[in-house]
Amino acid sequence: MAALGRALSCQTGVTQWIAACSGLLRITSVQGQCRRMLYSIFQHLSSKDSLQPSEEKVGTFTRIIEAMGFTGPLKYSRWKIKVAALRMYTCCVEKTDYEEFFNRCKMPDTLNSWFLVAQLHVWMCLVRLKQEGRTGKYMCRYIVHCMWEDVEQRGKVMGVNSVVLKEDLRSMVENFYAALFGYDEGILSDDRVLAAALWRNLFNRNCEDPRHLELLVEYVRKQVQHLDALSGEDLLLTGEVSWRPLMESNARSILKPLSPVYNDEGL
Repeated sequence: MAALGRALSCQTGVTQWIAACSGLLRITSVQGQCRRMLYSIFQHLSSKDSLQPSEEKVGTFTRIIEAMGFTGPLKYSRWKIKVAALRMYTCCVEKTDYEEFFNRCKMPDTLNSWFLVAQLHVWMCLVRLKQEGRTGKYMCRYIVHCMWEDVEQRGKVMGVNSVVLKEDLRSMVENFYAALFGYDEGILSDDRVLAAALWRNLFNRNCEDPRHLELLVEYVRKQVQHLDALSGEDLLLTGEVSWRPLMESNARSILKPLSPVYNDEGL
């Protein structure tokens, strides 16, 4: 599976991504029942986010046309946002060491395990982009679109039966949005709630070593804080994100401020 992932990464290359990007420029109707369900759920999430940033002020006309299902004026052109969304999703799947995740966390080397790790990184990107107002939420939609296109393509390359693949995609859609709610609650709560969300979603309720959960809780906390430090303008225009390693010495240094150091006079 890991070898297949690397082969797919090489196969997709520049040509396929350009083709995918061209496809994004044509806002086509959502095909199939799975995608229709995906689109309606995501529209609902966009209007009622659990991690709500400060409300962006928009005019009455913009609110009217968005209530009708159209997209109002954005901070940057839709072309730039779609390209940045494609690049950000690429960073989620190409800059993540899946083999290390599988080995460290004792996860089976399967397409589903790959998807669970990928969706965790996609979710962290969505959390960051929701802080960028309406433009960030618009970009979120295309990141998720890229993810489902990629999952479907990987399933076809692996030779999964079309009927089975359709059912798998339906199940993945349901699990994805359940994971979003669980991760959102976890990141806003203490480590126990986040660990429970990771146990349910990433480990599929099958994790016998609590150290694996501790490692992933630390990983998510430091990654979210790392993404928060990135420039919102750069994210919207380039989509480039980087990830801190899964294993780090003194990784919690980014989570807890250093204790103050005082001189002999107590200052």
